[in-house]
Amino acid sequence: MAKQHAVTDILRQYDPVPDRFDELGYKGSGPKPHWRPLLQQLNLESVDGLNQRAQAVADAIAEDGVTYNVYEDPRGDARPWEVDLLPLVLGAEEWRWLSSAVIQRAELLDRVLADLYGSQRLLKEGLLPPALVYGQAGFQWPCQGIQPAGGRFLHLYALDLARAPDGGWWVMADRTQAPSGAGYALQNRLVISRAFPAPFHNLPVTNLSDFFQGFQNSLASMSPAGTESPLCVLLTPGRFNETYFEHVFLARYLGLPLVEGRDLTVRDDTVYLKTLQGLRRVHAIYRRLDDGFCDPLELRADSVLGIPGLLGAVRAGKVLMANALGSGVLESAALFGFLPQISKKLLGSSLAMPSVASWWCGEKPALDYVIEHLDELVVKPAFASMRMEPVFGYQVKGAERDALIRKMHAHPHAFVGQELVHLSQAPVWQGDRNRPLAARSIGLRLFAAATPSGWQVMPGGLTRVAVDEGVEVISMQRGGLSKDTWVKARYTTHSKSLIKKRLQVSDLLEGERDTPSRVGENLFWMGRHSERAEATARLLRAAFNRLSGHDQAGEYALHGLQTAAEQFGTLREAEPDEVPEPLPEMLLKAVSDPELPGSIASILQALLLNASQVRDRLSSDNWHTLNRVGKPLTPPPATPDQSIRALNLVLLDCISLAGFAMDDITRDASWVFLVIGRRLERLANLCTLICVPLFSDRFSRNAMLEWLLEVANSEVTYRTRYRRTPEILGVLHTLVMDASNPHSVMFQIRQLQKDLPEMGRKTGQLFPPDLGECMERLKAVDMHPFECKDTDEPCEALGKLLEDVRSEVYRVSDEIQRQCFIHTRFSNRSVKPH
Repeated sequence: MAKQHAVTDILRQYDPVPDRFDELGYKGSGPKPHWRPLLQQLNLESVDGLNQRAQAVADAIAEDGVTYNVYEDPRGDARPWEVDLLPLVLGAEEWRWLSSAVIQRAELLDRVLADLYGSQRLLKEGLLPPALVYGQAGFQWPCQGIQPAGGRFLHLYALDLARAPDGGWWVMADRTQAPSGAGYALQNRLVISRAFPAPFHNLPVTNLSDFFQGFQNSLASMSPAGTESPLCVLLTPGRFNETYFEHVFLARYLGLPLVEGRDLTVRDDTVYLKTLQGLRRVHAIYRRLDDGFCDPLELRADSVLGIPGLLGAVRAGKVLMANALGSGVLESAALFGFLPQISKKLLGSSLAMPSVASWWCGEKPALDYVIEHLDELVVKPAFASMRMEPVFGYQVKGAERDALIRKMHAHPHAFVGQELVHLSQAPVWQGDRNRPLAARSIGLRLFAAATPSGWQVMPGGLTRVAVDEGVEVISMQRGGLSKDTWVKARYTTHSKSLIKKRLQVSDLLEGERDTPSRVGENLFWMGRHSERAEATARLLRAAFNRLSGHDQAGEYALHGLQTAAEQFGTLREAEPDEVPEPLPEMLLKAVSDPELPGSIASILQALLLNASQVRDRLSSDNWHTLNRVGKPLTPPPATPDQSIRALNLVLLDCISLAGFAMDDITRDASWVFLVIGRRLERLANLCTLICVPLFSDRFSRNAMLEWLLEVANSEVTYRTRYRRTPEILGVLHTLVMDASNPHSVMFQIRQLQKDLPEMGRKTGQLFPPDLGECMERLKAVDMHPFECKDTDEPCEALGKLLEDVRSEVYRVSDEIQRQCFIHTRFSNRSVKPH
């Protein structure tokens, strides 16, 4: 067996770049004191042992479902978050200085926002150029003059730091709009503290829970709740956002409902959450949505993510926004050069922690300086809304350099020159026996929260690591790593969490009060789309199976299937003067063309979209089935036989989803919508199918009975009960009147008559919709006329009744939408189709 490497050997192999500040400080005088408890633990283990710890960290990330959406990554929103095994360790004395400097800067920027959207003394006295404020998209004109609820503009502030060559800290960027990373920092802490429990407690490391509790308390205490119990929500752009996992994680940890813009509505300048129990007033919004997208009425008119009228509610002081709308104006690197004088003006003191030296090219002397010293600087966009990568001056030569200078002369206000900072380095774990540690560039993001007792800084933060050695730009969108950040505590602290250790009766009684109606809506449509996919797959499979028939009965059967598919919206009915496409080609497209409305592929796309919105409500088995359901259509089937095989696989998955709906999802207020959606869709589909032969002539009708039983999934039921070829009386009784057949019209109506009142009780509806009149009309149908040879008249009468039932299904669906999802309580119940 090969000899294991000791960590003392590993540290000797750590080879940091000589001209960079090294966080470990191993070379020369030895490791810094606050690193030693961690190093002592490493000293006890082998490379293989530490690799096992690193694998445990990766497994924990996978088990917790921690993701970060890199937009160009083929894994998309399924890309795992990456955490290095080794944390960054900061000493207690250094941290005290850092936290006081962060508090000073947070207070300064809060006062700058108050001035820019208030008296604007900084502009009047020349401490800020007007072009720097008014010339950027970050300044929101409609927010001018608004005094935010609670008096604060900033509630959560973040800043990116880098080391100066002497080991001091510089501010590289301010994050004032919707800062990200706090949740990932907490997730890193949960994972790494479990990987290294002994050094974590021996150092000891300061806990993060007090910071989050302070932020949680500030949302409640500063909100305009008055005597009401404050309802605070976390507003997310949705699952396609790069940090969506963090939104979900923080919402759970802070105990806030996670909402999207469509979950909220504004009425009388008051914000309400649309819940399954009705409208609930929202008092505070912790937003992760950029300023401009928050209100399409007064900000960006093209936004589909915001809440119309939100700014009016903010202006009226009826809701707290964290952070205040318009705070993104301070995310401009061009402000750095003006902050020292502004600090003296507003705080009466100099900045404790300087910004990296910056020159805004909107001023002629600064532009000349930047061009003259281009090799020593980094050229960046002046405003956060600009899509431009940083340019290292020493890297651009010749024609590329000339083009950059021309752009700077043409649009000087759009550029900032910043001093080239060589980032500090820290060890990362590679796990290679020959070189287990590598030095990588790092940057530190710190967070401050405005609490009722003042600013509170998270004791730690998010350490971001460059993607490779020698890389100067740190960006998680480029695939970089992250680290936990340990701050040495003055004394041993006890582990704390905002998650309640014990449930209380109020948790049991009020657990569903704040469930957004969007959850019920997506489950409702998930039920409808899964049932629609199953019915459409059976219909298309029956059509493919009859394509080769050459007798007249086969032609009538195929014509009936085509008519049913057209009424389903799966096939497009040709115009009178149009040459119809051959049926086999139309059927192939109806299986796999995602651009064709009503095709299997498009229905499954809609199903997966609905399911993704309620991912946390679905078991892993349910989710795996959903991920698999569309795979048989890739690549698209090219022949009828291939299509039949693909449809068979889709049907198996749809049947699995039906089982999950009944046995795998908790039967809470939202589950009932999934079941009702399935039943309404099945009822409407049955009515559509049965009406096709009912409105056909006698010979065609008899030729359609076999496929009707097959598509309605009642073939076995009929043959077991009657043991004869399909006849109109037996088929209609099986599919319409038989309440024991789970695929009959009467069965669906009876079940809906139980489910709809249950939905009404759980959502507080005064008048839940019902199908009682339809049931009574069906009960009154006399089946005796169907014993005769001439059944045209009774078939037509039953067909009209089923059309009325289908119309009632759509009315009930619309009523559910109005009352439970859109929250319009009024409906005209007197207008019913007959």
